[in-house]
Amino acid sequence: MAMIPVIVKHQGKKHQIELDPTSTGETFKYQLYSLTGVEPDRQKILVKGGQLKDETDLSTLGAKPGQIYMMMGTPAEGGSGGLLARPKEKMRFIEDMTEAEAAKTEGAIPAGLQNLGNTCYLNSTLQTLRSVPELQDELLKYSDSSASAGPSAFSQFGLGALGASSDLTASLRDLYKQMSETQEGPAPLRFLNALRVAFPQFAQMSKSGNGYAQQDAEEAWSQIVSQLRQKLKLKDDNRNKENLPAISKTEVSFVDKYLAGWFESTLTCDESAATDAGEVAVQTEDTFLKLDCHIDKDINHLRDGIAAGLEEKIEKTSSALNREAVYTRKSKISRLPKYLTVHFVRFFWKREAQKKAKIMRKVTFQHELDVVEFCTEDLRKRLIPVRDKVREVRKDEEEVTRARKRQKLAHKQEEDRKADITAGRFKEPIEEAKSKSAHPETKADGDTEVHEVAYKTDVEYDAERAASIKQAKKELFALIDSELAQDEGSNKSGIYELRGVVTHQGASADSGHYTSYVKKQGRKDPSTGKRMEEDGKWWWFNDDKVSEVDAEKIESLSGGGESHSALILLYRAIDLPTQEEVQD
Repeated sequence: MAMIPVIVKHQGKKHQIELDPTSTGETFKYQLYSLTGVEPDRQKILVKGGQLKDETDLSTLGAKPGQIYMMMGTPAEGGSGGLLARPKEKMRFIEDMTEAEAAKTEGAIPAGLQNLGNTCYLNSTLQTLRSVPELQDELLKYSDSSASAGPSAFSQFGLGALGASSDLTASLRDLYKQMSETQEGPAPLRFLNALRVAFPQFAQMSKSGNGYAQQDAEEAWSQIVSQLRQKLKLKDDNRNKENLPAISKTEVSFVDKYLAGWFESTLTCDESAATDAGEVAVQTEDTFLKLDCHIDKDINHLRDGIAAGLEEKIEKTSSALNREAVYTRKSKISRLPKYLTVHFVRFFWKREAQKKAKIMRKVTFQHELDVVEFCTEDLRKRLIPVRDKVREVRKDEEEVTRARKRQKLAHKQEEDRKADITAGRFKEPIEEAKSKSAHPETKADGDTEVHEVAYKTDVEYDAERAASIKQAKKELFALIDSELAQDEGSNKSGIYELRGVVTHQGASADSGHYTSYVKKQGRKDPSTGKRMEEDGKWWWFNDDKVSEVDAEKIESLSGGGESHSALILLYRAIDLPTQEEVQD
């Protein structure tokens, strides 16, 4: 169809523009955007029958040459008003950047780590721990507490000439900094040397005599975290406040704040004779750095494995019976850390083979983990209102999204029907026409009144959604327990989202191959500095090779054979509204 020259009046000016009858209202708005600088979603164009919508077929307007349309709207604050302006910052291309600058750009592939000979267990552990942004921030503030160890400290491992620091935390700080400034896979040699000095078990040679032995990634994880717990301390800004958890009253380690939880345990003798003799159950409070997921023939899911791990049998001497007896220790969680580590207990010592064998059983796990059922009654009362509100808000958002999709579909169908009728391509069914003519709605003056369904625009929907989200955040924030709110490094809802996975491929801990998966973060909003919505994809770290995979890949890591199966899961507490977000 031929273009139709029309006139659009806006703020006292007349704009000559050619209307394409084969296009839509959205295209027309972008034409006006180039002339007026008013963004399409801020335009109100008055046409016969109301306001021009994005989905409207322009052929249905019946536009004639020289026809005048009215447009209202102003550019967004900071808009260019349709005028070209010199960019505030000079555009830079990747080719012009330094290696460090390129590594820090949004969307850049993160650095892998070179395998130095059976060190995949270490590489996968370091990549997963690096997904904790608070850890990277605190490491940058860390100062070496001791000088480098002398040659004699390294000589027994053949490392005397490497000048490695004996401070494992400082070595981790330097390695992570190096990784942030490159997209190549650096060799973690200095950190590996420091690890082998601090924990000689990682300097064991392979039985074949060719290089170092393969190690258990879980053992490396535990030793690194234990060292960080001793060395990486935080200054406490809440020490003068009252009614705060004990964790906030003195200087605290980074691990205790963000990675450690608390157990309340009860130890009871299984024999009633001990109770009859006056022996009472022993109550204890302990700190944990990970939850164990026990695996046996009855365990099929992570939840069942965790439950099994919180109840264990031990043998000890009974003071009442004066002999060995079996006791049951039952534990409940009294504090949930922001970052929760879960360990699949897949390896066990096989005496006849003299090695750590692997339990191949498939155990499924979820991307979102609810651990409220494993908590003490007191903590449950604090968490449940927030958890239930989160679920309610999500359900409401899903319903709003579905309703919006239904309206868009109905609107499109209505516009298509009108376009077909106007073009003579469609006639209403006889029965429907008879029904309409049989039940006309007439006004007092005898004219027939036509009712048109009012469809909301995207702008109206977005405004309503923003207001609804703001109100939901206020209600959710009000439900957060005041004492938990003061404990910055804790989980306040009982719900976790999966952020990292360490996997093992093979039949034993002393062989095979380790890799890790880390969930991609959303891009940073340049105006606010906040992370935007994530795309659901993951980074797969296979030593120095890094690739992007879909979320479906994670679901294939449940085990069931010698292929890659999850060994360590790193969960993070879901985000909750902050004081700044709920302020008017």
